[in-house]
Amino acid sequence: MIPTLDGVHHLKLPVADLDRSAAWYADRLGYAIALEFRQRGRRTGVTMTHPRGGPDLGLVLDPDLARAAAGFDYFSIGVPDRAAITELAEDLTRRGEQHAGVHFATLGWILPGLHDPDGHEVRFYTTESHTALDPANPLVVDDAIASARAAEQVWLSQRQSAVEALRSAKNAATTTTSPIT
Repeated sequence: MIPTLDGVHHLKLPVADLDRSAAWYADRLGYAIALEFRQRGRRTGVTMTHPRGGPDLGLVLDPDLARAAAGFDYFSIGVPDRAAITELAEDLTRRGEQHAGVHFATLGWILPGLHDPDGHEVRFYTTESHTALDPANPLVVDDAIASARAAEQVWLSQRQSAVEALRSAKNAATTTTSPIT
């Protein structure tokens, strides 16, 4: 039996300073604390929600694990499309956040290289895709960056051909239409 699943419930990250990390996710990405966890009167974690559809985010106070986990990209947060991910990158830049910019990726567009206060890489990936997947015939990616660059050139060429075909059809329709006399 294949179970019924319903997306990602939440993401959980270890952090060294709960207040600092919660403030960063609130300020940079719009998250808000919805649930607080305490042990013996001390706050040990929070769950944050996003007002526009992002996955819930759990932050757990664990400085040692936060240091050990720094630098790794555990997840990618979905962004609807190329326009939205570009807008997010521009907003992060305005806020002084360093990141690697928006890039054509294996399936959609990716915004890598953003790091939270603990050094966790927070990646964004579009849910809009330019490549269809077929589980019956898995896509094999050898050297993801080089493959994405090559695929981007093909994609851009196809888009340019489509634009030129539309222009040609529009011009043909304009020149074959005769005025009514």
